[in-house]
Amino acid sequence: MDTQLSRSTSLGLLILRVVVGCVFVIHGAQKLFVMGLPGFAGMLTQMGVPLPNVAAVVVALVEFVGGALLVLGLFTRPAAALIAVDMLVAVLKVHLPNGFFLPRGYEYALTQLVVNLALAFLGAGAWSVDGWVHGDGGGPHPPA
Repeated sequence: MDTQLSRSTSLGLLILRVVVGCVFVIHGAQKLFVMGLPGFAGMLTQMGVPLPNVAAVVVALVEFVGGALLVLGLFTRPAAALIAVDMLVAVLKVHLPNGFFLPRGYEYALTQLVVNLALAFLGAGAWSVDGWVHGDGGGPHPPA
């Protein structure tokens, strides 16, 4: 691969991972520490989500821990895949009946779904813990 392309790709993946990861850390933190798991489970109950107490824990942890893993670039593919599933459920169960456009539509959740699906396929890039551990790009520094 061309060195400049490799650097650009890794930089692009770094920016994408950090921003998207931060968004999910904040969303997960909101569910864990602001709404609280009982409040979030109550909201899921009103939406008709099965096993709302279990779902609340799973969703909050997928978003909070998964977002942190994206920021670090650690276990990026599985973290992004789990977040993509989370967003697929959000699109289908919560936002789809409200149409495409925000504030209640599915455009944002769909965008997050696709971004995380792309990260699941592409991986973290060289500037990540995954890149360093697996030798993809020679560690935390940009490839030569």
